[in-house]
Parts: sequence; C-alpha cells; structure tokens
Amino acid sequence: MAELSIVISTLGNYPGLKRVLDRFAVQDTQPGTFEVLVVADVADPEPDAVDRAIGSRSYPVSRLTGTRPGLSANRNTGWRAAKAPLVLFTDNDTLAEPQLVSEHLAWHSRHPDEEVAVLGHVRWARDIRVTAFMHWLDYGMQFDYPNIKGIEAGWGRFYGANVSVKRSFVERVGGFDAERLPYLYDDLDFGYRADKHGLRLLYNRRAVVEHLREMDVSYWRSRMRQSAHAEREFVRLHPDVTPYFQRMFSAAAALPPAQGRGRHLIRFIPRRVPWLGRVAWNSADAYYQQALAPEFLAGWEEDSPEPAEGPVAPYLLARDAVSSPGATLGGP
Repeated sequence: MAELSIVISTLGNYPGLKRVLDRFAVQDTQPGTFEVLVVADVADPEPDAVDRAIGSRSYPVSRLTGTRPGLSANRNTGWRAAKAPLVLFTDNDTLAEPQLVSEHLAWHSRHPDEEVAVLGHVRWARDIRVTAFMHWLDYGMQFDYPNIKGIEAGWGRFYGANVSVKRSFVERVGGFDAERLPYLYDDLDFGYRADKHGLRLLYNRRAVVEHLREMDVSYWRSRMRQSAHAEREFVRLHPDVTPYFQRMFSAAAALPPAQGRGRHLIRFIPRRVPWLGRVAWNSADAYYQQALAPEFLAGWEEDSPEPAEGPVAPYLLARDAVSSPGATLGGP
C-alpha cells in the first residue's frame, strides 16, 4: 500500500500537468511508495486532454473529477479517495524535485503526531525569467518563505502548492470549504480551522517544487476582485481576524502616486541591507501595492460598503500567536 497520496487539482494547463506528472517518475523513492490522484475540475473544458496528459505512468495514477467547480472541491475529492495515510497537496504547475516525496515521508516519520503537517518550499522554475514583480510576490503576497525562522511555519502559511498532512487530520478538520471558499483563501481557511485542532506546521526547506508560471501585474490585477471577495468571506467566517490585504491596499491608495524607481533593485538587494535595501523595497511596495489596490478595493466595496474594523490583521495575529510563530496571510 502507498505511504503517500499526492493530490493534484487541475483545470486547463494540460502541458503543465504533463510536466508535473513527468517529475513524479524520477522520485528517489522505491516504486509503490506513492500514488497520484489527478482531480480535474468539473468545469474543465477538455477532460480528454487531462487523460492524454496523464497517459501511461510508471507509478499508480488515477483521474477523478471534482463535485463542483473550485479548488476546494477538487482537493476534497482527492483526499477522500486517498489510499495512503498521508496526503500531499500540490498543483498542476509545480514541478517536484526528485527528493520531494522522500523528504515529506521522512519528516512525517520523525513527527508521527496526527496534528503535524509538513510545508515544503516553492520556488520559481529555473526555466522562466523571474522579474522584479515576481520576486516581490515572494515576500508576503503569494508566499512568505523568507520570513520563516527555524522550522515552525504557523497556520497562516498552509500553502496548498506543497504541503502534506495526515489524512485522518484532514478528516478531523473537515476538509476544505468548497461552498463558501471554493478558490482563494481555501488553504488559509483550512490552516485557520486546523489550528483550532492543534495543527503544527513544520517547514522542510528540502521538500521543493518549482513554480512553472510567469506572472505580471496585469495577471494579478485580473484576480484582485476575486481576491477581495474571498478575503471578505474569510473575515466574515472568522470575525476574530481582520482583513490584511484590505488594510494594506487602503493604506497604499491613500499615499501620493509612487514612481517605483527602486523596484528593479529588489532582485539584487535584500530588504535587510541598511538604507539602500529599505529604500528599494519601500519603493517596490508602494508601486506594486498601488498598481493592485484599485481593483481589490473595488471588489471589496462590491461586498461591503463599510471596511471591516479591528485591531489586528491576520498577518500580525498569526505572527504573534505562540502556536503560530512567523505565520503570514496566504496570498491569492
């Protein structure tokens, strides 16, 4: 019986899915160690293309279909069909390094408690050009790995692109909220609820996947309204946290227009570098936040004319929690 079930949600991106599955053929584990469950979204326009991408594999792989549109439903379909006691969630644009499976298995072997989950690392794929904007996304927008100290990641970094959990614990938490958070904030919501059940999320830097997707400001603008709706729903469901992105974008929009002259330097200068690092990163923060703010705030106002109030944003709440040191809000 497989030790690990790998759940891959997919919608379109058939060439990417094929490359993802190719990488699982070169894992450094023994044959039969894992199975792969490819869950096609019920809205996928070409189910036959999913089957062609799967093809014939050297490891066990099944193609399933979600019960309703959305990433949450697909992940629920996957973990419920899993035969292994451990479930690894990843995506159709994340390429596994050869040690991915063995690293997840080794850490769960060392930490057998049901509440322990393992967060792997996500980095940009080597064969794409990482722009200043993509580099900026790695610091609290899409992911926030640089700010993890030690191995305790905190519930706010439960990133569905590369995270493994005991199947029994997923069941205890209740899976993902397919009705209210079908896509975006789905993994953050799971992390928040899992924290109430004692989740301990450990960060394994050697369990690596490469993110095979180029992104630009226009792409993120197109997602901002949906992100705003998801954040609004998230804070409605969990009134003890307040909206991180709504506060951040509101503050950015209130500033004078940013020129962003220093944003091109952030690929080469860490934020911690005295003076120059602070200047470059402040310039990038203001420029990119203002570029995204109008669409996000418009989406927020569509859901609620009055911005939510509260003393602590999710980033700070999770960061300061004793059980969740270093956590941050999961990006869209």
